[in-house]
Amino acid sequence: MFTLAELDLHVLMSLHLNFLIFSSGIQGDDNLQSMLVGTVMRKIKSRSWKKQRYFKLQEDCTTIWYKSKKAGNTHSTFSVSDVEAIREGHQSEVLLSIADEFPADRCFTLVFRGRRGNLDLVAESVEEAQSWIRGMKKLIENLENMGEREKLDQWIGDLFKKADKNKDGRMNFKEVRDLLKMMNVDMNEHHAHRLFTMADKSQSGTLEDDEFVLFYKMLTQREDLLKVFQDYSADGQKLSQSDLEDFLKEEQLEEDDFQQKAKQLIEHYEPSDTAKLLNAMTFDGFLMYLGSSEGSIFNPRRRGVFQDMSQPLCHYFISSSHNTYLMEDQLRGQSSVEGYIRALNRGCRCVEVDCWDGANGEPIVYHGHTFTSKILFKDVVSAVGKYAFKVSEYPVILSIENHCSIEQQRVMAQHLNHILGDKLLKTTLDGKVGLPSPEVGSGVCTQRMYRLFRSFGAFLILSHLLPQKTKQHLSKELSDCVVYCKSVHFSSFKHSRIHSKFYEVTSFTESKARKHLRDAGMSTAEFVHHNSRQLTRVYPSGFRTDSSNFNPQEMWNAGCQIVALNFQTAGEGMDMNDGLFSQNGHCGYVLKPVFMREAAKRFDPEMPQNQDGYQPVILTIQVISGQQLPKVNIKEDSIVDPLVRVEIHGVPIDQAKQETRYIENNGFNPVWYDTLRFTVHTPELAMVRFVVEDYDKTSKNDFVGQYTLPLSCMQQGYRHIHLLSKDGTTIPPSSLFVHIRITKLDKPSSLS
Repeated sequence: MFTLAELDLHVLMSLHLNFLIFSSGIQGDDNLQSMLVGTVMRKIKSRSWKKQRYFKLQEDCTTIWYKSKKAGNTHSTFSVSDVEAIREGHQSEVLLSIADEFPADRCFTLVFRGRRGNLDLVAESVEEAQSWIRGMKKLIENLENMGEREKLDQWIGDLFKKADKNKDGRMNFKEVRDLLKMMNVDMNEHHAHRLFTMADKSQSGTLEDDEFVLFYKMLTQREDLLKVFQDYSADGQKLSQSDLEDFLKEEQLEEDDFQQKAKQLIEHYEPSDTAKLLNAMTFDGFLMYLGSSEGSIFNPRRRGVFQDMSQPLCHYFISSSHNTYLMEDQLRGQSSVEGYIRALNRGCRCVEVDCWDGANGEPIVYHGHTFTSKILFKDVVSAVGKYAFKVSEYPVILSIENHCSIEQQRVMAQHLNHILGDKLLKTTLDGKVGLPSPEVGSGVCTQRMYRLFRSFGAFLILSHLLPQKTKQHLSKELSDCVVYCKSVHFSSFKHSRIHSKFYEVTSFTESKARKHLRDAGMSTAEFVHHNSRQLTRVYPSGFRTDSSNFNPQEMWNAGCQIVALNFQTAGEGMDMNDGLFSQNGHCGYVLKPVFMREAAKRFDPEMPQNQDGYQPVILTIQVISGQQLPKVNIKEDSIVDPLVRVEIHGVPIDQAKQETRYIENNGFNPVWYDTLRFTVHTPELAMVRFVVEDYDKTSKNDFVGQYTLPLSCMQQGYRHIHLLSKDGTTIPPSSLFVHIRITKLDKPSSLS
């Protein structure tokens, strides 16, 4: 097909071009130059722990190195890609605690992805602080703007530096063997040496950067993609525009104008100007397209806000957090405003605040009657006011568990009104009877309504404690803050159907909610019917002292809108939550299916075949291959034995799991070609979770990576799945390559 030199040309050119662009960017940037020289700053952990550290940007411009000023102390590093954001000034509890000692313009916080703690720093001068703030922002922006090809180049470069033990810019064969182990590949030594010799064009016994890229290209040749490419290439050399149109129509099942789509893909992803002039796509361009967001399993059209946002709040699933203030467990864990910031930045639209009487007349927030630390209520409200609408402009619900005296309730009301100001909803919107829509709450309406309602954002919900149950009184000032969401005791679905007001909200523990789901009769359908009119909140059992989560799917099946999870705890529950709310602009609101919104539909998740418009589907997933899976065992000689499990989460009859076989000793480029088939009876509610594990015949498999998304957001055809870590953060360039088909199933007369 191609000569080896032809195959490598585009990669070599793009890799060198990336280095040149990055290098020129550094030379013209005073902030990055200053970071390369290094700076002494104070690392702050508390008011009493303030240590000087020497911070320096490494020459790769992707790693920060820091060390104690004392000789002999060990150094630490972190990757720029691990940093999610930079907050300037006193924007953390730690920096607020030393605000009287160090001015805000010398302070900043590095916020890490996932659940890693923040890094609070104080520079020696305002200029040095600004240099690091601006420089870090530029480095983060550069990384975020990288395409999949550039991310892969970056990953290759990082591994090269790690394997180059003597730092001479070249690798001997022993270093290459060590590199292969880092890359999670157990290769036959004779085969590895043959590739090494082929790449060693200078015959020096070592590989320099050009030769290493050549070696890597041979090592990572995608035979799986090459086969697909050749199936549609008329001449085996390239995809003409017509070939590409056929591929988009027959395999990818694209709905756009195929001619226009093919032109756009060639223009955007083809690296060869010569091929572009021929209106053609080379194999490198094909690889770049399928590795991009357009070639991913998640439909790009579902990334932005695409749903009707004008319906009442009870018609949406709402991303919701439980015990939002906690960073760890519920017995001794740390309470922090950081919990609210992180939840809101993940698109959460309902946060919980447990309020108790504090010293000096100031209400505090913590997990009552435990050893969790305490934070001020006013600091929580300030954090909510500052971060509520940075990620999503749609309404935020404050779920307040109120244990305060009348006097401190008045203080709570003062803080809410003073700090939130016009962001706090104080009157009904537009004089209408019924729950407002997210759209009205955010002001995304007509220009007239925009001016009228744009400042309204936070709805306040008081939950758990009811005066009639606890004999506790509610201050008028705090009561006046509650407009639409009043927490009430639940008697029965029948009582609710007759007596409930639209603004009343019921809270259930997960066990109480399950009891209503599993009671005899038509209670599941009754629950769905109830939730077509009322808001329901479900939260984890008090026995979950480790802050673990239940699987929220069971509650979504019943139409429960506010399914509150411990955002600080990684695992299946949060994977599901992140997956559901990854659609619709990540705005924290997802419109429920029509059969769950209309009271007359009487949808029963236990008997989905009885719903109007019932249309089951067959989901066929061919798991083809994996790419650069991460190592899970720190032992140097350990290589992953990967398998892929596909899980369907949905109505009870749709719950299913299937696995591929495991591939022995290959986490680098495992190939399966295993086909898994599922019947899905309610595709509108189905979630699909891909889990990669390291097979172990003697003990529990180790987690490698996962990706979760709604079935309704899946693209068909040949797609890459870019894997996420246990924390839900990206782990480039790890991915799976799959083929997806969703076909309608003839409706059976009854379910077996």
